[in-house]
Amino acid sequence: MKLALRIAYDGTAFYGFQRQPNLRTVEDELIRVLKKLKIIESPEENDFKGASRTDRGVSAFFNVVSFIPSERADLVRPEVLNHHLRDTWVLGVSEVPDDFHPRFWARSKTYRYYLVNEGFDLERVLECARLFEGTHDFSAFARLEPGRDPVREVNSLRVLPRKGYYLIEVTGKSFLWEMVRRIVNALRFCGLGLLEPEEIRKMLSGNYKKKVPPAPPENLVLWHIEYPGIEFKTDERGLAKAKRDLFERYSRALTRAALFGDCLVEL
Repeated sequence: MKLALRIAYDGTAFYGFQRQPNLRTVEDELIRVLKKLKIIESPEENDFKGASRTDRGVSAFFNVVSFIPSERADLVRPEVLNHHLRDTWVLGVSEVPDDFHPRFWARSKTYRYYLVNEGFDLERVLECARLFEGTHDFSAFARLEPGRDPVREVNSLRVLPRKGYYLIEVTGKSFLWEMVRRIVNALRFCGLGLLEPEEIRKMLSGNYKKKVPPAPPENLVLWHIEYPGIEFKTDERGLAKAKRDLFERYSRALTRAALFGDCLVEL
């Protein structure tokens, strides 16, 4: 029997998702609790896998891990796991096929970025946002890793105005390292008049001299992953606890962002 967990976490509390020596990561926190409860022996023996290796500072409201429990599968319940986890919350559980891999089975991933409004020209932002949709060479908008194809498809990119900030929502099959954050910064530059749409077109064809730097990671959230035929049984108590904990952590930051967003617009 293989199980998958839908998890949320506060990325500012970790040095990223993937395990790293002598650093606290999301994987380490999950493995610590699963081993403590004797659900798994080790990530290697129990085929522990994750869907998305988010960077340091990036949070998630829908990431997924899977594993084969050694014993005590009865303890794989959100209310039990959440009692032991810190800065991480289990929101749902699903029994999945033996060949399930949370990264390769994902049909699409959706990220949300919360961008404080600096007085952007919205029409220019929207014009540039449309250019990113479709299949392109994203070399200028990513930190490339050896052997990874820089060509990716963005299914949709939405820019939603809010009070004092913009919600940037990006959906695609897979993303390169820092790709979403660099796209967001490109939109920011477009909105400030620092980057022209024609420059974006050239960069997306692989013609560039300088890359766009990434936007800060703390405003980025892995919002959703779509899996065909996989349903996570949501635990309402776990969901309510995650919402409450996250609201308490970020309500002050959101208030300050809205305040300074208004100041930037009105001054």
